[in-house]
Amino acid sequence: MTFRQFAFNNVIRNKRLYAAYFLSSMFTVMVFFAFSLFAFHPELSGSGMNSYVKIGMITAAGIIYVFSFFFILYSMSSFLQSRKKEFGLLMIQGMSMRQIRSMVFLENMVIGFFATVSGILLGLVFAKGILLLAENVLVIENLPFYIPIQAILLTFVSFIVLFFFISLFVSYVLRSKKLIELIKGDQKSKGEPKANLFLTILAVALLAIGYGVALFVEGLTVIVVMIPVIIVVMIGTYLLFTQLSVYVIRWLKNKESFFWHKTNLLLFSDLSFRMKDNARTFFMVAMVSTVAFCAIGSLFGFESFLTSTLKNTSPYSIAYQTYEKAEEQADVALINEILKENNIEAKTEQALLRYNRIGQEYFLIAKQSDFNRFANLLGEEPIKVRDGEIFVVEFEGTDFGQTDELLDLKLKLNSGETLEPEEVIFSRALPATDSYFVVSDQDYESLPAPDNEMSYHVWNVTDGKEAVFEASEKMYIELPSHKLQARDYEVFQINQYYGAVLFIGLFIGIVFFVAAGSFLYFRLYMDVDGDKQKFKSISKMGLTDKELKQVLTRQTMILFFAPIIVALIHGAVALTALSHMFYHNLLTESVTVLSVFFAIQVIYFFIVRFFYTKQIEAAIH
Repeated sequence: MTFRQFAFNNVIRNKRLYAAYFLSSMFTVMVFFAFSLFAFHPELSGSGMNSYVKIGMITAAGIIYVFSFFFILYSMSSFLQSRKKEFGLLMIQGMSMRQIRSMVFLENMVIGFFATVSGILLGLVFAKGILLLAENVLVIENLPFYIPIQAILLTFVSFIVLFFFISLFVSYVLRSKKLIELIKGDQKSKGEPKANLFLTILAVALLAIGYGVALFVEGLTVIVVMIPVIIVVMIGTYLLFTQLSVYVIRWLKNKESFFWHKTNLLLFSDLSFRMKDNARTFFMVAMVSTVAFCAIGSLFGFESFLTSTLKNTSPYSIAYQTYEKAEEQADVALINEILKENNIEAKTEQALLRYNRIGQEYFLIAKQSDFNRFANLLGEEPIKVRDGEIFVVEFEGTDFGQTDELLDLKLKLNSGETLEPEEVIFSRALPATDSYFVVSDQDYESLPAPDNEMSYHVWNVTDGKEAVFEASEKMYIELPSHKLQARDYEVFQINQYYGAVLFIGLFIGIVFFVAAGSFLYFRLYMDVDGDKQKFKSISKMGLTDKELKQVLTRQTMILFFAPIIVALIHGAVALTALSHMFYHNLLTESVTVLSVFFAIQVIYFFIVRFFYTKQIEAAIH
């Protein structure tokens, strides 16, 4: 058997340990290939929206590549830690440190080569599905499949180079290891982990302060406090795993009624050691997962905010407004002609809206009859304004912050009478700019001459809605965008431009989350040999198979869900802060994103627990 065959067989024999590393690396390669597939797609080589998508895909591929470097480096470091004793035994058999470094280098290159090739092949298999998904998310009409020679070459060369340099770096690190350190491995006594009371209290205080500030600030203040809150929460999270968790475990161990109950003794006897040893991994997983949750939740929530706000502030299918009376008739005729050509039927209303200057600003003053005609078109209840009364109308669902100002103003009629607003009503009938006044028709005629007037026309489609988008597109070609507002077309534009960002953020977030799960897998299997010996000894004292499974399930559950639950809480607080910044409820979006990630983690937990338990049972029986 040659040295190269020995290194290759080593990978095959340790396939269980390398499985998560190989699969997550393969998935990362596949995602990088997917972004490259888009970046070199012939349909995205033009200008406009497609050029922005192409730039976004290239940038995303770069982010994935940089993250892959640190992910693979951490993964290899974990493997080396778990194989200290193996390296020591090989040195006793006569293998030099140089040969061990060469072996590690070859092993990593073998895994890297097959992960890269497998990732590219998997990307090719799902390429058409990914392109179809992109067509819907990016709202691009046609992304046909093509043979992505450039994407294949870029992905292959990039990741082979990546694995090469990481393999060199990792094998270089091994040179400082002494034989005695390798033989003893992790057998050195670490002493009972102890928590510093001050740092434990500080962990609680930092998290409480970070959460409190994030949850209670609103508006642009959220941006101001963002960086300080992130720093405080990160420090608090690190102390949570290194100090607070150890303190809580020691406190539980001191509760004899709890500690000596059934199998709690086995679970908690070395749990404090595990928490201390895994603190950095837990911290890293919590932070990486939080980034994934926040990235996808923020993008999903922001898109929801933009589209829901637009739909709310654009209650009519089509709206036209102009201050230029000379062009009004021709423009309105053009809109009606386009609607007729596309067999679209719509109810329409129009009014001349007047703006009077009061103090330093101009305010819309509408008469009751005009307001009621538009309200009827939306199905809103008509209002009754008596002579001498004045209503302040605030746009329903959107606070423009002008209502209080209007309540403090007074209107003077030509008759000398002064009107003071007393009541606020909510409606979407007239343009969503600011709050405005509504007076009776008689009082309207007594107002001073307007300082400005705007013609306002609206259409609410009743039949032929499937053709509205095409008709709206023609209108935007013929008319200036500042005069026209076609709700469905503008929602389409938001989805098209924002879809690229959401698509990229989704894949990057998934890569981060997969990496976080891999970190936990690595940590679990680093301890598998010690667990085999421990439970084999304990089983001789009468531990049943049922009790063994119970202990292993709880032990694995703590490892998998401790950092993820912390990340879910971080993510929920961050998304709540985002909703406060936009004054928009993101509860549905937040729950959806966090629930999906939690469900994925639960599935991953059951898979890993099954194989982990199977190995421990095989070692015992």
